[in-house]
Amino acid sequence: MKNGSIRNIEKTLLSDNWYTLNKFKFDYHREDGTWETQEREAYDRGNGATILLYNKEKATVVLTRQFRMTTYVNGNDGGMMIETCAGLLDGDNPEDCIRKEVEEETGYKVDAVRKVFECYMSPGSVTEILYFFVGTYEDHMKIGAGGGAEDETENIEVLEYPMAVAIEMMLSGEIKDAKTIMLLQYAQIHGLVS
Repeated sequence: MKNGSIRNIEKTLLSDNWYTLNKFKFDYHREDGTWETQEREAYDRGNGATILLYNKEKATVVLTRQFRMTTYVNGNDGGMMIETCAGLLDGDNPEDCIRKEVEEETGYKVDAVRKVFECYMSPGSVTEILYFFVGTYEDHMKIGAGGGAEDETENIEVLEYPMAVAIEMMLSGEIKDAKTIMLLQYAQIHGLVS
């Protein structure tokens, strides 16, 4: 991928402790024809996928709750976040990844998932693109307790809410996670859950 407005890119590794944090120094060609030197940091944690599980007959959705250190240090009520099921691709294609994550995190085994869009969640500093899915679930699809992978220290609580309650939680600020808000709004706009 080339961009004629960028040249002289210098990349410096700042950290690879958890994922990778790089500093980029580069020249940027401005609209007025001049070149200016800029510096940016980019955090690379890989790409991911997320899904809203919904049951049209029961008018419910499955969400998760887990501790997020970043929200804790930013003052979020104990750091606990209510979210849609999600995970990093780790070399899988997005559909295979999200099916695996659903089973690990929620205990449901789903086959049919549908990609609805993809987006960058924080393009000012994070390289991750997130693939958004929706999928139906039924009670008989529950094959395990969920809770996350043992080796990933996730400690995930599985939640099932009426869609109307989840929307109220979003509006009241109890649900603050962007990917979850986006998928709840998608479901609401497209009438996935009555």
